Amino acid sequence: MSRFVSIFAFALLVMPGSATEAQTPDVWDRVEHGYADNDGVRIHYVTLGQGPLVVMVHGFPDFWYLWRDYLEALSDDYQVVAMDQRGYNQSDKPEGVDNYKFEYLVGDVAAVISDTGHQSATVVGHDWGGVVAWMFSMQRPEMTDQLVVFNFPHPRGLQRELANNPQQAENSAYARNFQAEGAHLGLSAEQLAGLHGDEALVYERYVEAFEKSDFEGMLNYYKANYPYPPYVEDDSAVVPVQAPVLQFHGMDDPYLLFGALNDTWELLEQDLTLVTIPGEGHWAVSDRPDFTIPIFESWLAIQLGR
Repeated sequence: MSRFVSIFAFALLVMPGSATEAQTPDVWDRVEHGYADNDGVRIHYVTLGQGPLVVMVHGFPDFWYLWRDYLEALSDDYQVVAMDQRGYNQSDKPEGVDNYKFEYLVGDVAAVISDTGHQSATVVGHDWGGVVAWMFSMQRPEMTDQLVVFNFPHPRGLQRELANNPQQAENSAYARNFQAEGAHLGLSAEQLAGLHGDEALVYERYVEAFEKSDFEGMLNYYKANYPYPPYVEDDSAVVPVQAPVLQFHGMDDPYLLFGALNDTWELLEQDLTLVTIPGEGHWAVSDRPDFTIPIFESWLAIQLGR
């Protein structure tokens, strides 16, 4: 089994600009909207461009608009699809914790790919979208051309750190809080939108999306899938990821510590390109698109021989 691991660490102080300074053209009025059906649950997505399919999956708390800069940058060469996960914005919001188990979240991504008329895609995820992307690549390898993950380690790496690294267990207190009964009652659209910067138009769009969302459904991701204490390592048989992987990780992420990245290459069949970003946290995906997008574009072009 051959593997090649590329590891990049960049000092961001020398990189030009920041996402908050750049004025990127907005795709809001140019995307087309679609709905995929997964066993009666409608999943909303937007699409822009033509070419090989790239499907992007957001995390908590977010919606398809997280990927606006990526839609803009990639749509000249690819069909770029950004979906609303179930429970969010214009997608359906089924009741009950069990409806948010990985098997259904993976099925949602598969339904979106099929609805676009494609049989496979480059699958991209951040946060909960990242772990859904990992699970999708393992459960639907025939539908996964490449895998790109922002700030979510391989699930086995996270589980190992929860079991063995007291700091990771301590830093996961937020997840335990979200797993508590009635935790959704403490959330508001305005509070969650405030996590996405202070640009007025962006804030308004996030408020609107979260007012359409189901906070209980959003937290059901944690209740259905995030490990519960006492934390133990996953000792089940490894299902290797068969697709090439590009992984970005902001090294100052307080929620998902970088120790969980160790030995990721042991869980893969093909290449891993790991981009570590000093000085950036959990939201490097949206805080530094000027940094991440060129790497993403170059890597994907190499993978596809373009």
